[in-house]
Amino acid sequence: MSNHGAGQAHSGGPAAGSTANASNTEYRVAHLIEHLAAGHPGELGVRVEVRGEAVQLTGTVASAQCREEILGMVREELSGVPVHSDIVVAENSAPGHAEELA
Repeated sequence: MSNHGAGQAHSGGPAAGSTANASNTEYRVAHLIEHLAAGHPGELGVRVEVRGEAVQLTGTVASAQCREEILGMVREELSGVPVHSDIVVAENSAPGHAEELA
């Protein structure tokens, strides 16, 4: 049985606040990941990682609309947290020429 954090007083100093913020950010990121997994299949390719005080998003999605939906979810879930997005849209256009096979 674990009483993690039970009966411990927090000093309120910078280190304690930083630890609490990191835990809160990690909790919020986990919640965001659950929402992404429950959403569109294209969102499963998006990775969300905590990097220091910020959150990094990477991956490829099927459309700009999908990317905007994800970024909207991120803004809602991670309000106040710096977010760096490297989500790219997959090229879905038809080729301009026929493929030649040898």
